[in-house]
Amino acid sequence: MMQPDLSTRIAGIFHGPIANPWADKAPTAIHKTPVHGPQQIDFDGFTGDAQADLTVHGGADKAIHHYASDHYRLWQDEAEMPLTSVPAAFGENIASLGLTEDTLCIGDILRLGTAVVQISQGRQPCWKLGHYTGNTRMPYLFQKTGRTGWYYRVLEPGTAQTGDEITLMERRQPDWTVQRVTRARLTRKVSPEEAAVLAQMEDLAAGWRAAFTRMAEGDTGEDTRARLIGARD
Repeated sequence: MMQPDLSTRIAGIFHGPIANPWADKAPTAIHKTPVHGPQQIDFDGFTGDAQADLTVHGGADKAIHHYASDHYRLWQDEAEMPLTSVPAAFGENIASLGLTEDTLCIGDILRLGTAVVQISQGRQPCWKLGHYTGNTRMPYLFQKTGRTGWYYRVLEPGTAQTGDEITLMERRQPDWTVQRVTRARLTRKVSPEEAAVLAQMEDLAAGWRAAFTRMAEGDTGEDTRARLIGARD
């Protein structure tokens, strides 16, 4: 199979600090604002960015979150987001046009400015997304539509800035688009055979491989209340 010629340019880079915007709720760094000029990328992502809870955001497998700006018009047409919504409304680090969950695959290696990154997983939406957007249905809608964005792990540190190219360098898992794998992970509607393949896919984030291992063994139950609505025992 020939590798597709995929490239675009970075439309925006966004960083944010840890804050406490909601009383009696956990802190968050979902509020991101544009940054300009070359931004340093190390193995944990952009050095100027922060993550509040490294168990769900950040770390080696979730160093940078990229969201397709192509989706904003869809959300607005569906009346799920205000017409004034602009990139970073979902807390993403990178915005671009022309790359989406159905054109990219798990394991894809891309050049991002001078850095080299690899797609590790899709985004698992949490309650903070609903609070931040003012649409409490948004975590559910992310899961329903598959318009979640994706995470990168950093293979080679470097720098990136708005206007730099994003170019596909290597496609390692052509049968497993970000959309396909993310739907399987979030809906848990996946055959044991496919789950077993994903459980052994080294390009996939470790946490997702563990989840697919359970699914391959027949355990498709999962309590998502804490993630989706912030419920606690």
